[in-house]
Amino acid sequence: MNIRDNAPLREKLAAEYVLGTLKGGARRRFEGYMHDDAALRRTTQEWADRLTPLAEFSSAQAPRRQVWTNIERRLNLKRTHAAWQFWRNESVTFWRSLGVVSTALAALLVVVITTRTLDAPSLDYVATLTDDKSQTALVLTGDTGRKALTVRLVGNAPVPSDKTLQLWAVPKQGNPRSLGVLADRGEVKLALTGSAIGDDVALLAVSLEPKGGSPNPNGPTGPILYKGAWVRVM
Repeated sequence: MNIRDNAPLREKLAAEYVLGTLKGGARRRFEGYMHDDAALRRTTQEWADRLTPLAEFSSAQAPRRQVWTNIERRLNLKRTHAAWQFWRNESVTFWRSLGVVSTALAALLVVVITTRTLDAPSLDYVATLTDDKSQTALVLTGDTGRKALTVRLVGNAPVPSDKTLQLWAVPKQGNPRSLGVLADRGEVKLALTGSAIGDDVALLAVSLEPKGGSPNPNGPTGPILYKGAWVRVM
């Protein structure tokens, strides 16, 4: 399959590769494509930059004991001591295998954490808003089931005491629609409506406004600090 001239497919495969949902032979083929395609490697890195901030929404998760058991079974690891006495096994094969297990587990945890992030509670829209230097400043998640929009400020740009940040949905035509005023730091919960995720929404933007929000109901009055777009993940 030739994906070099299929831009939508390249984006889709890159996103699935970063999320960990591209598996088996398809994943190995994609890695082969990346080896010879610098543009595809850049696309994949861009998806990693968009999705990595989602880890802000997840806490560390300890793997179940069954994960270790399954890894040991698949790698044909054999114990000569009880599990809690693993350091007494001096087999070179064991320690080499343990290195493989550690690597495999690290990769597994990345997928688990990312997947749990997307599944908790049921996130089907994500967006990363960046500044003019392409640095991530805010991470947005949308849960259409609960009609909840969560905004987390991950940058450290100070906001003057007499100013406030305001989130906008910018349609392909017509005036920007205000989605709400944001806190200077931390996390904000807003209502997720069709105004935020409609098919006509071209991008999301955050402006710097007077305290309380823009005095103009038809759009921002201050400078646009951050912007980005929704990505549908479910």
